[in-house]
Amino acid sequence: MKKSILQRMAAAENRTESTVVSDASDKPSLARRHSSPVISNVGRALTQLTEDSVISLDPDRIDRSPYRDRFGNDEDAAKELEALKVSIASEGQKIPVLVRPHPTKPDHYQLAYGYRRWAAIKAIMAEADRPETIKIRAYVRELSDRQLIEEQSLENGVRENLTWIEQAMWAVQLKSAGLSHRAMCPILGASEAAISHLFRVTEAVPEDIILAIGRAKGVGRPKWTAFAELLKDPSSAARVRKIIDTVEFRGADSSSRIAQAMRAASAAADKVTAEPAEEIVDFAVGDRVFGRMKSNSAGTTVSIPKQERAFARWLADRMPDLLSEYNNQSDPTHQEV
Repeated sequence: MKKSILQRMAAAENRTESTVVSDASDKPSLARRHSSPVISNVGRALTQLTEDSVISLDPDRIDRSPYRDRFGNDEDAAKELEALKVSIASEGQKIPVLVRPHPTKPDHYQLAYGYRRWAAIKAIMAEADRPETIKIRAYVRELSDRQLIEEQSLENGVRENLTWIEQAMWAVQLKSAGLSHRAMCPILGASEAAISHLFRVTEAVPEDIILAIGRAKGVGRPKWTAFAELLKDPSSAARVRKIIDTVEFRGADSSSRIAQAMRAASAAADKVTAEPAEEIVDFAVGDRVFGRMKSNSAGTTVSIPKQERAFARWLADRMPDLLSEYNNQSDPTHQEV
């Protein structure tokens, strides 16, 4: 356990006093010289108790960063989070998170980096018999919004393997924090031209569609650029939104979802419009219904009630003559002699 600053000061003073007493008879002048290490020790203690000190915090008093740098509907990320939870539960939290005092909630904090560690510890906390005993190790620093997003970006660059579209959406967050394209270059590790291309895609593809598709691991700039081109047609986004809530789309991985979205965006409008209503015609004389004809996009069927079985047999016997009559009417050049 770390010593308090008072304990560190007392220890430093005791060490100095014992040295002075033991040497006082022979070298009285040393008493004055040993005052400087006390000041030095106090200075080091103060430094360690600020940004370089790791403290334990209640995870419930920490909120996510206001800048979201990862997608929430990704199976790979969920598996990685579960693995991290198991690791921390068995071996402890090895790397502290970085937080800042919350700008609007007293006695609370906001994450700068370490979201996965925080989420894993929160999951451990939810399963614990005594959740109040679960703590998270953290550095606490005063950070402006821009400093927070820069710290978060550096963490992403070092520890997180962002996909191309995650990087594009993160660039949108950086821009919202006031960073120019040039300022983003060292943070994203990309040229200004590459960053401009990120924005061309995020400006063409609506955010709700991007989030529905997900992080699309293994899908890079060419496919996202092609998808953005397809969405230049104003009706394309509407066609994509029609498939987002389907079972097939939701059950696919994100790489397959973008393929489905591209097919929907490029499909002809008449292929994705609602099918025409079913047409029903009854064959009846008065109140007696001899049969019913149903027509839809799949074809036409005729059904005859069980009680009209005699009519069905009569119709079957007459069918050759009816077909011949229909054929003569539809082909005026074919006439019987």
